[in-house]
Amino acid sequence: MSQLPHAQRRSPWLQAGTVLFWLLYGATLLAAGGWLISNIRQIDPQHRAVVMRLGAIERVQDSGLLLAWPNPIEQVVMVPSAQQVLSYHVSALLRSDQARAADQRASSYEEDGDALAGSGYLLTGDAGVVQLDLTLSYQISQPRAFVTQAEHVLPALSRLAERSAVAVAASRDLDTILVARPELVSAGSNAAERREQLRGDLVQAINQRLARLQQQGAGLGIEITRVDVQASLPDNAVSAFNAVLTARQQADKRVADAHTAAEKRLQQANQTADSIRQQATARANEEVASASVDTADIIALAKALDNGSDPDMLQRIYRTRMPALLSRADAVTTVTPSAEAHLLLQGSNP
Repeated sequence: MSQLPHAQRRSPWLQAGTVLFWLLYGATLLAAGGWLISNIRQIDPQHRAVVMRLGAIERVQDSGLLLAWPNPIEQVVMVPSAQQVLSYHVSALLRSDQARAADQRASSYEEDGDALAGSGYLLTGDAGVVQLDLTLSYQISQPRAFVTQAEHVLPALSRLAERSAVAVAASRDLDTILVARPELVSAGSNAAERREQLRGDLVQAINQRLARLQQQGAGLGIEITRVDVQASLPDNAVSAFNAVLTARQQADKRVADAHTAAEKRLQQANQTADSIRQQATARANEEVASASVDTADIIALAKALDNGSDPDMLQRIYRTRMPALLSRADAVTTVTPSAEAHLLLQGSNP
């Protein structure tokens, strides 16, 4: 009996184990290859890659092909690009729900209501009270510092915004933060311009505090580009301000109505005065003309008497006017000047 070849003498179990070994070996090689190229990726233009080697930041790479060792040798953290603008709503400046609930229980004397009475409000330079709702727009200027701070960035940014808002509000009066008295704007003041400058001052104040953190080696790696501000009054003060504004508007309306009535009455008085003046002037001119006509003969007679140019003028006038006068008398008695008879007149001294 001849011997079988060695390959034919292997058992089926041994053959199955060999196949399984080669399969596991191939899978291991594939897994190793996938692990080696796991951190080789394409970075899109909206992001940057911060490569950390064994926990320490190694480099920052912008958009393009990233070649990095696999994890855990190197870890890749994706952050937004320098041109991308992020936003953050500062909720620390808003009045909490617990404080609002305490406002609704204003009639009670609970300790939590007293403790939360001023929370969520900022004091202005003229001792006013205002609430600011801030939304910050920022860019990541230093990815290394941003990744290092990581979870501390937003809490620190909230505290910086809160401190800056307190300082900026204290340096302004209420009218430069919100329109508490609209008549100032209509009167030509620069309150509206200073109110627009509030955003720029908040941006500058927060960036200054971020720069100081950077100088101290604890920078957040971000830069504020814009601050959107919504200012409002406390809820319990809105009705009071509305009442004041309503009263002021009504007072202004009454003053305007009074000015209108006074102007109308002044115009009527001026018209009446002009009419009286014109009538008086016309009557005076008429009286002067009549008096001039009446005195013309007397003036002419006086001039003639002074000049002696017409010695018979008096006799002529006498003869002209006496018949008209005598015609009005009931009886006329003539006396010769050379006669010795006398004319007796009745009276107290005849």
